[in-house]
Amino acid sequence: MSRRRSYPDDDPTTFEEHLTGDAIASAVAAAGVHFERWSAEESLPDGAGPEEILAAYRKQVDELMAKHGFVTADVVAMDASTPDPEGARRKFLSEHTHSEDEARFFIGGAGLFCIHHRERVFALLCEKDDLINVPAGTKHWFDMGPEPDFRCIRVFTDPSGWVANFTGSDMADRFPKMGES
Repeated sequence: MSRRRSYPDDDPTTFEEHLTGDAIASAVAAAGVHFERWSAEESLPDGAGPEEILAAYRKQVDELMAKHGFVTADVVAMDASTPDPEGARRKFLSEHTHSEDEARFFIGGAGLFCIHHRERVFALLCEKDDLINVPAGTKHWFDMGPEPDFRCIRVFTDPSGWVANFTGSDMADRFPKMGES
């Protein structure tokens, strides 16, 4: 189940929690983060490839791209067969920003987006049918868990894709990781 926890940025043990899509969306809107639920226009067979996935969500992806100026979309997947899953996990676990929005739509599995906004940390557990759009310049990190298992549609403004600008902060080290309480 998708969820959003909001922590004071100096206390990783105290949080408020929301579990419904509307409550999650409302709670993160103050940080400029967009959250919504999507569903496929057509059902996807098991093992669907990137082209089938993009075709199933074409209407939503095209609307998102037009609204935010994204120019390209792809599908990313990580699972038990991913080489060096711990190395892949570490790549995203440090607080960073991007020069463009980071939008992800979860087709399967789950991942934890943590947004550091003012004196709060918003931890959003995203699962199948969740769309998150983190605005450019927003401090955040992503945890795919110790055993990554997710598939996402990603959209980009810059065709070269994901480029992180690390803040040098240890903020991400202070908060619970995916699967921890």
